[in-house]
Formats: sequence, structure tokens, C-alpha cells
Amino acid sequence: MLHLTECPRDAMQGIKTFIPTELKIQYLSLLLNCNFPVLDAGSFVSAAAIPQMADTAAVFDAIAEINTSTKILAIVANARGAAEASSHSAVSVLGYPFSVSDTFQKRNTNASIDDSFGRLEEIINIAEKAQKQLRVYLSMAFGNPYGDEWSPEKVAIITQHLLRMGVSHLALSDTIGSSTPESITSLYTLCQQEFPQVNWSLHLHALPEAVVAKLEAAWQAGCRELDTALLGFGGCPMAADALTGNMQTERVVEWCLKNNVHTGIDFDAFKKAQDFAQGIFNEYH
Repeated sequence: MLHLTECPRDAMQGIKTFIPTELKIQYLSLLLNCNFPVLDAGSFVSAAAIPQMADTAAVFDAIAEINTSTKILAIVANARGAAEASSHSAVSVLGYPFSVSDTFQKRNTNASIDDSFGRLEEIINIAEKAQKQLRVYLSMAFGNPYGDEWSPEKVAIITQHLLRMGVSHLALSDTIGSSTPESITSLYTLCQQEFPQVNWSLHLHALPEAVVAKLEAAWQAGCRELDTALLGFGGCPMAADALTGNMQTERVVEWCLKNNVHTGIDFDAFKKAQDFAQGIFNEYH
């Protein structure tokens, strides 16, 4: 089985024209009917930095009463954001981007890697008190465009530190689409072998023509949790001017069907969400 985290937050966050709050509520409501295990639905970060997510609180208030088995994840960048996210009953999981690149950590969260260990400790305490799960994204895990030091060993050193802090779910994140099937295989295999106690997932970005090759490499390496986004929109506006989109959910689902890989998705609900996504992203992109 392949467990998919659908990521409308990542798909929308780099779009400069503000998508109306009501449209977001309608779209997330449809996605919550699809039976995804997790929905990365919004972020509690600086509205100045990511204006598209300024209405996350209002969106979460509106979807709080939806009866769904899907866990809602919110991205946070500091203790203030973690506390705000934890105050929402709709939120089950806090996501924190912890970069392997010091330059990107400063660009994305206005903190160094060393500072981020302290921030994360605060977030862990908030999550535990609020009984929220925590997922830490190892951003730039496959390299960076800034010339910062990178190696699998550096990923392992940061992982060891995070484990000592009590983090148990880590997502190797290809923030700019620089991963290759070969690097996905080698890094994911290494991490699984070195840290089998970690719940590992992958957050990959890819050009449309590279989706299947990256997916097959991930599956063969043992990945069973993967982030995707309908239509493949997305990318972090704090990382680079040119955004490389997410793994396309519809392409991943199609591959799973062909290869007898179970996803647990309700396909009727998925088709409705896919049709709605076409309308949103045709108008706002």
C-alpha cells in the first residue's frame, strides 16, 4: 500500500493571485472526502512571506466539522505558529521544515540550522501538550542551489540530532526538484537502513516527465508514504524564483492502479476533487 499525503497547501502557496477563501474551503472539503490519510491543508506562517496562506485560520474553522478520517496537517515555522495551529481542532499534525541547507533555513524560517534546533524543541513541547503529531521535513535533502555543504552524511547527522530530540516522522524533501531516481534510491535506502526506527516519507518535486521514474525509484527503495498534489502545482516560493511542481497525484494514482498498489482512495470523490482542481488552477496559477 502507498499512503498519499495530498498537499493543496504546497500547490497553492506560490500562486501570487489570492485564491478566494471560499474556493479553498470548497476544495479542501472535496479532498477530505477522498480518504487520503493526511491532507497538508494550510500553514501558520508570516502572511507577509506567504500571503496565499493568510486565511488558513478561517479555512480551518470552516472545515472543522467535516466528518472525515483524513488527518489535517498544518505547516508551522516557529512556536507562535505551532501554538496557533494547535488551537484549531481541525489540525492533527504539525509540519516543521528543517533544512539541510543553512541558506534555505534562513530564507524559509528566518533562522539558522542551530537556531532551528531550539525552535523545534519549543514546537515539540507545544505539540505534545496539545496532543498533536509532528512531521519534520528535511528540506533540501537532495542538495541545494546555493553552494551550501551537502552530503548524505550531513542528512544523517541532522537525523541523529532530531532523533535524540524525540522526532519520529521525517520526510526527505526535494524542495527544488533536484533529485534523480538514483539519488532517491541511494538516500532513502541509506536512511531506512541507518535509522529503521524513523517513520520515513518522501516529499518530491518533479517535472511532469520525471514523475513516474521518481515514483518507481521511491517504491523500489521501500517508500510507502509519499506527498503529492493534484495537477502537480506547487513549490516553495522561498527557495527559488522558478518553481518545480509537486508529484502529480493523478499520475501517481494511475501508476498505482496499473501496478496493483493500493491507496485507499475513494475514486468517485477523487474525480470530483480533480474536476474542481482544474477549475481553480486554470484560473489561478
